Amino acid sequence: MNFPLYIAKRYIFSKSKNNAINIISRIALLGIIVGALALFVVLSVFSGLREFSLQFTNNFDPDLKVQPLSGKSFFITPQQEQDLKKIEGLADYSKIVEERVLFYFNEKEQVTYIKGVDSHFTKINTISQNLYTGQWLKPNTYQAVAGYGIANKLSLGLMDFQNPLIVYVPKPGRGAIESEENAFNKEQLMPVGIYAVNDELDSKYVFVNLDLAQSVMQFRPNQITGLEIKTKPNADQTAVISQIEKIFTDKVEVRTRAQLNATLYKMLNTENLVLYLIFTLVFIMILFAFAGAIFMIIIDKKENLKTLLSLGTEIKSLRKIFLYYGISLCIMGGSIGITLGIVVVFLQKQFQLIMITNTLAYPVVFTIQNVILVITTIVSLGYIATRIASSRVSKQLLE
Repeated sequence: MNFPLYIAKRYIFSKSKNNAINIISRIALLGIIVGALALFVVLSVFSGLREFSLQFTNNFDPDLKVQPLSGKSFFITPQQEQDLKKIEGLADYSKIVEERVLFYFNEKEQVTYIKGVDSHFTKINTISQNLYTGQWLKPNTYQAVAGYGIANKLSLGLMDFQNPLIVYVPKPGRGAIESEENAFNKEQLMPVGIYAVNDELDSKYVFVNLDLAQSVMQFRPNQITGLEIKTKPNADQTAVISQIEKIFTDKVEVRTRAQLNATLYKMLNTENLVLYLIFTLVFIMILFAFAGAIFMIIIDKKENLKTLLSLGTEIKSLRKIFLYYGISLCIMGGSIGITLGIVVVFLQKQFQLIMITNTLAYPVVFTIQNVILVITTIVSLGYIATRIASSRVSKQLLE
C-alpha cells in the first residue's frame, strides 16, 4: 500500500475541525474548477473562431497550388498531364491562367485579376456553390463570373447585352508603343454570375473560361500560370509534392493551403498562443492561492504529522502526502471544470446561447487537443505549486 497516497486521500475526503480550513480548501478547489472551465471554454471559442476564419480559404484555395519558379507562366505537355493522373493521392487538378488586368464597364473601371479556369475547376473549388446570383460559366463561351465587390464597384449587371464587360490586357513585347490601341488586347465579356465569399476575395477575381484567358493574353494552348490540385483524403501531401516537382523537373514550386495563406495562419497561431499564455498566467495566480491553502492545511495537520514522524515516518514521505493531496485536488478540480466546459460548449453549439450578431452565434469547437492541453497545464502547474507548498514540511516546522 502507498502510505502517503492513502493519507492524502483521507485528508481530501475528511473535514478539518477548523472550519476556516474547510472553507479555504473549498475555495482553492473552486478556483481550480473555474480556472479549468474558463481555459477550456476560451480555447474552444478560439478554435471555433479559427475554423470560422479559415472556412473561406478552405472553400476557395486548393489543397496544393503549382506555380512557376521563374516567370509568370510555364508549359504543360500531354505526357506531364498523364503522369499527374497517375500520382497516388492526387484526386484531380485544374489548369488556370491568372493575371492582373483592367476591367471597364459603363464608364467605370477597376484593376483586378482575371482568372481563366477549365472544366475541372468546379471539382477543385467550391466557388460555383457560393454564387450570390446568376450561374457558373459554360464551356467555350465569353461568359464571366465576378466577385460581389467588383460587381458593386462597377455597378455590374448580368446578361446585359447592351453593355458588355470589357477586359484590357497589356500586349507582351518590347519597344515603343505606337498608339493606345496597339498597347492592349481587349475582349468583351458577358457577366452571367456574381459570387460572394468574403470582402477580400469578392474584390479580387473575375472568372472566365481558360481558352478565353489564354487568347486575350496571347498564350499558347498548353501555356498556363498554375495548376490547382485536390488531394485525396488522408493523402501524403509531402509525397504528392515530391512527385509533382519530379514531373516538372523542379521548374515549379508547389505550395500547400497553409503556405498560400501563411500570414493568416501565422496571425491565428500567434493569437492562440497569446490567449493561452494570458489565461495560463491567470491560472498561475489561482495556484498561488492554492499553494497557500495547502500550507494552511499543513499547519492544521501539524499534530498528526508529529505523530507520524514519531512513529518513524520519514520527512520525504510526509511531504509526499501533501504532494499527492495537491495533485489529486488539481486532477479532481480540472476534471470537473473540463466536464462543465464540455457542457457549456455543447449548449452553445446546440442552442446558440450567445450571439455575435442577430444571425451569427459565437462559434465553438470541441477538440480532444484542447482537453489534453488544459489537463496538462493544470497538472503541470499544480505539481509545481504543490511541490513548493509541500517542501515546507520539515523537522524544524514540526518541532
